[in-house]
Amino acid sequence: MKVLIMAGGYATRLWPITKDNPKALLPVGEKKILDYIMEKVGELGLETYISTNRFFESHFRPIAEKYGVGLIVEDTLHEEEKLGTIGAMKKAFEELGPDDYLVIAGDNLFSFSLSDFVRTYNGRTLIAVYDIGDRELAKRYGVVVLEGDRVISFREKPPEPASTLISTGVYVFPERVMGLIGEYLANGNRDSPGYFVQWLLERGEEITAYRFSDYWYDIGSADSYLEALRTLLKESHIEEIQISPYSKIIPPVVIKRGARILGRSIIGPFAYIGENCTIENSDVSDSIIFRDTVIKGSTIWRSIIDEKCEIRNLELKKSLVGGHAKIQRGE
Repeated sequence: MKVLIMAGGYATRLWPITKDNPKALLPVGEKKILDYIMEKVGELGLETYISTNRFFESHFRPIAEKYGVGLIVEDTLHEEEKLGTIGAMKKAFEELGPDDYLVIAGDNLFSFSLSDFVRTYNGRTLIAVYDIGDRELAKRYGVVVLEGDRVISFREKPPEPASTLISTGVYVFPERVMGLIGEYLANGNRDSPGYFVQWLLERGEEITAYRFSDYWYDIGSADSYLEALRTLLKESHIEEIQISPYSKIIPPVVIKRGARILGRSIIGPFAYIGENCTIENSDVSDSIIFRDTVIKGSTIWRSIIDEKCEIRNLELKKSLVGGHAKIQRGE
């Protein structure tokens, strides 16, 4: 079995923060999304590859070297050119050769052990499923109906979900099934593995499910990104920073090297402050602030602010601010 981590998307739903940064490498607490995945993959001792695109290749090359894994690069530079997840799986299968494949979405944060998951594999397509508990939310995903651990119904993004049990972007596809991708791509959706799973079930393939609980996040929106931070940030990580004696830190937080917390500021809980940021007379909580950003006289809550921004005299709630933005209200 080989492991294939899919990180070839352009994450347009999270633009502008992912316009120049791959989603799999966004920080969640002290680590990046891909670090959490790689730690779980490391338990398996299997040959592992990251699939990405030419545009983000330079971002992933150091990560591949750090973890000693391979890199498969599709020759695309823009969203409209991309192969899609299924197309990229086909490319990997052709390059790496016949085998069973553990396929993991690179923007997936999940609670279960991959060792436990793989142990349940019985030679048939295996999917990880999670009860999202809300039929409205379930409409965004592949909705599953089970008999025991056997999948009897799978509908990708249904308008009327039959359950709240959803597929989560972790699969084992047998070698024989990987060989069917070319046939599927003749008429199928190239981007979402859920449509491939639905197609397999409709043609009579047997599919089994691995159920888990605790947590799962598909980092596809600002809300899910911030919720993942709340779940996974358990303790504070504070590097070499400058902090005023009148400022207060409410854990847990991550404050990276070179940050300056000045005046009467309150940081936290659940705040990520990037390298060389300046926070002065401001409150920041439930938010992610990327490197080299300046925030003065402001309140930031449940917001994501990209690098090299300037925010002055504002109250920002549930906001997403692109890099290099300068926003201020007159004093």
